[in-house]
Amino acid sequence: MRKLISIIIAVTLVGFSFSAFAQSAPQTRTLDELLELVKQGAYKENQENKRREKEFIAQKSKQKSLLASARNTQRQEERRSDRLEAEFKANDGKIAKLEEELSHELGALKELFGVLQQVSGDTKAVFHDSIISAQFPGREVYLDELIAKASSSELPTIPEIARLWYEVQREMTESGKIVKFEVDVQYPNGEITKRDVIRIGTFNLISDGKYLEWREKYQNISELPRQPKPRFLETAESLQATSSGYTAFALDVSRGAILSLLIQDPSLIERIDQGGVIGYIIIYGLGPLSMLLILISGMSLVVIRGKVKAQIRSDEVSENNPLGRVLGVYDNNKSVDTETLELKLDEAILKEIPALERFLTMIKVIAAISPLMGLLGTVTGMINTFQAMTLFGTGDPKLMAGGISQALVTTVLGIVVALPTLFLHSIVAGWSKGIIHTLEEQSAGIVAVHAEQDDRGA
Repeated sequence: MRKLISIIIAVTLVGFSFSAFAQSAPQTRTLDELLELVKQGAYKENQENKRREKEFIAQKSKQKSLLASARNTQRQEERRSDRLEAEFKANDGKIAKLEEELSHELGALKELFGVLQQVSGDTKAVFHDSIISAQFPGREVYLDELIAKASSSELPTIPEIARLWYEVQREMTESGKIVKFEVDVQYPNGEITKRDVIRIGTFNLISDGKYLEWREKYQNISELPRQPKPRFLETAESLQATSSGYTAFALDVSRGAILSLLIQDPSLIERIDQGGVIGYIIIYGLGPLSMLLILISGMSLVVIRGKVKAQIRSDEVSENNPLGRVLGVYDNNKSVDTETLELKLDEAILKEIPALERFLTMIKVIAAISPLMGLLGTVTGMINTFQAMTLFGTGDPKLMAGGISQALVTTVLGIVVALPTLFLHSIVAGWSKGIIHTLEEQSAGIVAVHAEQDDRGA
């Protein structure tokens, strides 16, 4: 079997050698030369195979010794494993005994260190959220080390325990002080500068008349992107300008919660913006237009009323006022009969009425259309709200806030425009009706006098 394998290997090597020689040999060689090359290659391969066979036989004799060595090593490792396992059990027993001795030696101190660990954890949470950490940074690092010691087998030292008491006492003391210190403050645009900051206990931080916030996540101070109303900022400026004594200050006792709600309260312009396009049309279109028409009509009627009153007191007829023009018609038609004169006076009065009632109809239309525009905005806003509810559900109220704001704000804007417009329209319409009543009254008097004169002449 071994010889058969050797022959197969030799034939294979001869084939490869023949291919190699055929590739490397020039094509001009004769068949005899090629045969000689094959013979030489076969001889070399045969010698190489014999050498390899000898090495294989030599290695086979060494395998027994290698196997014996490996088994010997295995037995040594097994004995070592047994020894280490015994040592592990012995050490485990020693550790349990030492822990029992440690627990016995600690006694009441073990409970003390447990309380110390709990107090340290609670104090760390307080320091993390407290704005006093802006003035005294790095307090939490010491507490982390103390908690790590209290939770391990290492015992805290007396100075470390005393420092915990000191930090807690300092937090209590600083909570009742108003202190000014210099610290880095971040602006809403991301810029960081050194600024003088006033800390009011554990409640608020102010600088340059503005409120600041302590950001626990980043452990830094930043200016509020939006400030509360001016009446609150005035108290901050007053406090910053005061060096002693007492002054009023808008204090946020909730440590930022109330202030965050105040800055979310939209201003008047922002409320108008919530009304959208319809809100702009109402407040910037219909509102100014109605006020302009009321102003023009009102000023015109005031001037006409003055001229009419002056005409009543005067004996001369003037054509610069409605009453004068009506009296002019009488002067031109004194010879006609009473019925004809009455018709001509009525005609003159009818000619004056359009000028006296100018813009009143448009003002009344604006007063009526403004609430309807607000109702249109309400319907549009509710449609947007229902569309948001259809797409995103009702889980996030912010998605519906825009539509609801538009729905409510446009209605308010429509009423805000309609109420003063309707009120001022009634005033201007009263002035117009008063002038027309004066014209009719004077006309009726003229007709009565002319009728008396006709009766006497008859």
